Amino acid sequence: MLEVKTLDKPDERRDFPRGHLEALHMSGLDFAVATFEPGWRWSESIGPLAGTETCEVHHNGLVVQGRMRVRMNDGPEAEIGPGDVFVCDPGHEAWVVGDEQVIVYDFAGAMATDYGRAKD
Repeated sequence: MLEVKTLDKPDERRDFPRGHLEALHMSGLDFAVATFEPGWRWSESIGPLAGTETCEVHHNGLVVQGRMRVRMNDGPEAEIGPGDVFVCDPGHEAWVVGDEQVIVYDFAGAMATDYGRAKD
C-alpha cells in the first residue's frame, strides 16, 4: 500500500479559542498540524472542551515555529521551540511563550482524532 496526502488539503479542520488544528487521516497514521496563537493556554482554550483539568493526550511532536512551555502534572517543565522533537505523556499543561504563533506537527494520532473536540 502507498498513501500520500498533502498538508495543503487536510481531511478536517477544528477551530478552538486562540488556535486550530488540521488533521490528515491515513491508514496507520493520524497526523495533525496544530496552530496556537499568542495567549493560547491549554487550560483556557482546550480544557473546557475536553472536560479535564490538564491535557490527557499523548504527543509525539515537532515544533516548527514559535515557543511553547509544557508543565507535567508531576512537576517537570520545559520550553520547546523550532526544531525541537518531543514526547509528552498525558497529564500536562501547555501555553504559548511570547508573541509568535506556535506550529506543532503531532504524530501521535490522538491529537488528530480527539483534540479540540467537545466531549459529549
